[in-house]
Amino acid sequence: MYRPVQVAGFLALLTTPAVLLASVHAAPPALPTGTVSLHLGLVLVGAVAAVVERNRAFSTDALESGVFDRTDATNALAVTAGAIVTYGASVVADLGPVLASALVGLLAGLALPHVGAPIYCGSFVGMASPAVFPGLEYVAVAGVIAGLAFVATTATFGGVGGKLGTIALFGCVAAVALTGLEYGSPSAPAWEHLQFVVPVAVAGAVATVVLSLELELGPVVGSGLVGVVAGVGFPLALPGELGATLAAVAFCASFVGMSSAERLTMGHVGVAGALCGLVYLAVTPALTGAGGKLGTIAFVSCVVLVGLDELRDVVRTRLR
Repeated sequence: MYRPVQVAGFLALLTTPAVLLASVHAAPPALPTGTVSLHLGLVLVGAVAAVVERNRAFSTDALESGVFDRTDATNALAVTAGAIVTYGASVVADLGPVLASALVGLLAGLALPHVGAPIYCGSFVGMASPAVFPGLEYVAVAGVIAGLAFVATTATFGGVGGKLGTIALFGCVAAVALTGLEYGSPSAPAWEHLQFVVPVAVAGAVATVVLSLELELGPVVGSGLVGVVAGVGFPLALPGELGATLAAVAFCASFVGMSSAERLTMGHVGVAGALCGLVYLAVTPALTGAGGKLGTIAFVSCVVLVGLDELRDVVRTRLR
């Protein structure tokens, strides 16, 4: 890809989380002071990680100089296909978004590993609610946009968990803007479930990284397995809103566990998982029904940990 395209991809990965956080503030009612402080901290630390990533990716010879090739086309089409199949499984087959996406990712990771990541990325687009995308044609539009973004973002934030979901949310947000559709009605954060959400998020993140790295199943299969278990287990064990919430939280945190060892250590994954649980609750009112929201939550959490690491290194260097 040409440098301008890769710069555009980098900006897409930055603006999508920003849109998610900004949308929380645009939705009534007014946010508590603690939530506003959390968002401010996320933005400030995330900005540090963004600057470091920009310098790493664009100040070296890391960028490719080629043009859109057959591999890029295959990946873009795989994203679109993943979106359509998942939406059908979620809405038409009535599996629900978590189980549908997890199954598509798991099967793709096992049967089609060479396109497992783009298919999984597309599956997050397909998690969109029919209240947002009332038909497959809208899902296809979002899938095509996400597919192009997938290709454009190959040079940046590699190995950071939640990147695929962020690409998916970018596709959904762009499709909504282009088609004039609207998001679902916002709901208030369920802070009363905090004592359940954070431990489940930590467990989901750690379980995924163990499956992915320690058992060498790879990030797509590892996350898909966690999603399938959570998507089936929590609603059966805890019927109602809490079970559905914890299934979504575990799946969301599994994207944190997709991070590479070069980006996050096992300890960092646990901390990012806990943060993921907090962010999940904090952004509840934002972009309701859009696909990729869970992955973007994970991406924000991972980028913040990366930023904190960079700040720690700067402080240590100056204290020497």
